[in-house]
Amino acid sequence: MSESTALGGGGYSLVPAATIARQARDVRRLLQLALAAVWLLDGILQFQPYMFTKDFATQTLATTAQGNPALIAHPITWAAGVVAHHPVGTNAAFATVQLLLGLGIAWRPTLKPALAASIAWSLAVWWLGEGLGGLLNGTASPVNGAPGAVILYALLAVLLWPAERRGGRGVTPSRFVAERPVGAPRARALWLMLWGSEAYFAVQSGDRSPQGLHDMIAQMASGQPGWLSWIEKHTADLVAHQGLAAATTLAVLLGAVAISVFLPAPFTRVAIALALVLAAVIWITGEALGGIFTGQGTDPNSGPLLALFALAYWPSTTERPAAPRDEPPTT
Repeated sequence: MSESTALGGGGYSLVPAATIARQARDVRRLLQLALAAVWLLDGILQFQPYMFTKDFATQTLATTAQGNPALIAHPITWAAGVVAHHPVGTNAAFATVQLLLGLGIAWRPTLKPALAASIAWSLAVWWLGEGLGGLLNGTASPVNGAPGAVILYALLAVLLWPAERRGGRGVTPSRFVAERPVGAPRARALWLMLWGSEAYFAVQSGDRSPQGLHDMIAQMASGQPGWLSWIEKHTADLVAHQGLAAATTLAVLLGAVAISVFLPAPFTRVAIALALVLAAVIWITGEALGGIFTGQGTDPNSGPLLALFALAYWPSTTERPAAPRDEPPTT
């Protein structure tokens, strides 16, 4: 197939399919490298002194079992106990695994094995380290990282998998990067599921109580550098006694983002830009950059990963206006 187009429509010249595929691969590779960088950051953070202490197990890992069903909580408690008894060895292993995942994704020859390993590792950590992101104990909120930052690593590994969708005549040009490995319907379903769940949890969590958002954001100021603590405190003041209104507004915006992937490309771009803004606001104000400056942050939380997820859906620009071809000359 020598020519093709991603979005279709009459009256447009067609861009060579090879050009479209090359551009999509370049964008996908940049997103893969960004994902690798986040894994490397995770590994570096895991080498902080606090992570090698018993407190990491008892005050960070074990607490994620609280409020979860016994089937989920018992393995978390068991894993935390193992880490508490062997904090140095287990944490050194955790940090090394994450560094290797980042390096593996960054190096092309090991890209696929590293992405596959990252999916398995992410699922294990989502359960044993994040308690399934609080989805089952009523604490899940988009402001605190729901549905759990680590599950987004697995989702991104799937959507950035180096595979091409093939049609009857060769590689089918994609409308966005995330479509290439799973196809447009599944990719859109994943987008709707993620952002729709964010909207749902915005109004189902404690955020909607008068002081819910205020308290959640205010407590993030502890241990932060002065400039970030100032942001947290002033943001908390803005939503004081406005929990329901703020949570509802956030839910509406997230809901708009959720349905945007089914809209025409111009509207989708606006909604994806909104998703990027929301990811930044959540990361800075709600997650305090994942607590990476406190000495106890294990990762940057969900903000950067939500941004990478959104960028994987940015519509390709594969058409340009031109006179229709094969038309009879006018007289």
